[in-house]
Amino acid sequence: MDETTLAPIIDSLSVLLGVAGAFFFIAGTVGVLRLPDIFTRLHALTKADNLGLGLILLALLPHAPNLFYGLKLLLLWLLVLMAGATGAHLIAKRALRCDGEDEDLY
Repeated sequence: MDETTLAPIIDSLSVLLGVAGAFFFIAGTVGVLRLPDIFTRLHALTKADNLGLGLILLALLPHAPNLFYGLKLLLLWLLVLMAGATGAHLIAKRALRCDGEDEDLY
């Protein structure tokens, strides 16, 4: 395959991955708005947003100008995965304490 036939395939795959990523972002947002308690909201938000970001970054990888930019995109995804998991853990830990300050969250 030469470059003229491979470019439209890569572009269409990038569009499909980007649309799938946007779908997961929307699904996570709907989960935050519709689910009943803080723990299910956290689950929906962290899982859907991490997968959505991963798909969007996969859509961007073929268009990175060189390997260094591709590695930076992957590093960004890993940092967001760690930060999201850490933030969700801290929020859930605080909610489990249930010391009366967060009654409006339930």
